[in-house]
Amino acid sequence: MKLTDTFLRNLKTTGKVQKHSDGGGLYLQVSPSGGKLWRMAYRFDDKQKTLSFGAYPAVSLKDARVRREAAKEQLADGIDPGAAKKEARKIAAAKEREEAATFEAVAREWYSKKTIALSLGHQKKVLSRLENQLFPYIGAIPISKLEPADILRAVRHAEERGLIETAHRLAQLAGQVCRYARLVGYAKFDVAARLVEALPPYQRGHYAAITDPIEIGHLLRAIDNYPGDISMIYALRILPYVFVRSGELRGAEWQEINLNAAEWIIPARRQNGTGMKMNRPHVVPLPPQVVRLLEELGRFTRGGRYLFPSAFSASRCISDVGLLNALRRMGYAKDRMTIHGFRSMASTLLNEQGYRPDVIEAQLAHGDKDLIRSAYNRAEYLTERRQMMAEWANYLDELRAQTT
Repeated sequence: MKLTDTFLRNLKTTGKVQKHSDGGGLYLQVSPSGGKLWRMAYRFDDKQKTLSFGAYPAVSLKDARVRREAAKEQLADGIDPGAAKKEARKIAAAKEREEAATFEAVAREWYSKKTIALSLGHQKKVLSRLENQLFPYIGAIPISKLEPADILRAVRHAEERGLIETAHRLAQLAGQVCRYARLVGYAKFDVAARLVEALPPYQRGHYAAITDPIEIGHLLRAIDNYPGDISMIYALRILPYVFVRSGELRGAEWQEINLNAAEWIIPARRQNGTGMKMNRPHVVPLPPQVVRLLEELGRFTRGGRYLFPSAFSASRCISDVGLLNALRRMGYAKDRMTIHGFRSMASTLLNEQGYRPDVIEAQLAHGDKDLIRSAYNRAEYLTERRQMMAEWANYLDELRAQTT
């Protein structure tokens, strides 16, 4: 006699195991404690077997019958439904593992295992590149399904902003993650192999710049130990924090500085260091480190016009050649670091750390064809620029403090 929903709803436990058949091998097994489980008895290869369909009422009578008929169809096709169910579970589990092994998940695993020997500053830089420049584009893709074109689209966001060196570094970083994935079994292939061949070749331009965090730390410590005259010492110490143009720094006048507001306002006439008239002044937010350095410098030069007067004449500022010679005396050749290189250094690392390109460009005072829009953006971004400059200064201090 076939089962009915009414019978099943009213079924009570007897304290013993009960089996209520619905025909075709399907039955409901009731445990002494009252649990109700669907079972199907069948034979395969002359062996008696049992298939489970789940618990009642989560699996209804109608659903149990549908599953029974599906199992009977498999038997008719020479398939063991129990073995097929186990295989399906195995495939589902493998798929679940594959879906969970996204590029981000694997990259974080790689990062935790492979960067522990790096300095703290270098670790932060690697993590920043992952979190800000790779994860937003390919982080959610299972690494076994990742294609070279996916990675290329991610790194080209840097290429399109003119950061060719950064694009190459991102491709190399993605390659490290993909090679790790292949070695530990998350993927069969390193899909990032030779990806840099699809990028424009990176050629260091006229202005050499140091962008490696460890080397930046060495440079900052060398500047701190430089034994030149007062103007040169403080110009070199302040330059990395503010990364303005050489002429803008060297010709800085005390009337442009507002220590209470922590601002340096470079007049339009002095921008680019060429005397070319611009349409607006440029506001440089001063982090606490620069305010402190300027307070120290003021004890020596505040009575004159320039922050950095020449050692030969107080009516003139220090020269560009003087700054360059200071770098050379510290051991930095022209193909390794230049004065303009401090701007390139800041631009590269701030972009890699995920700051908005428009905010970085506004801080660098790069020209905008739409002067009205440009002026509006500089005002709009001032709050963001203040925060960025403060965080940049703290980052430099961290690099300076590291000894490895």
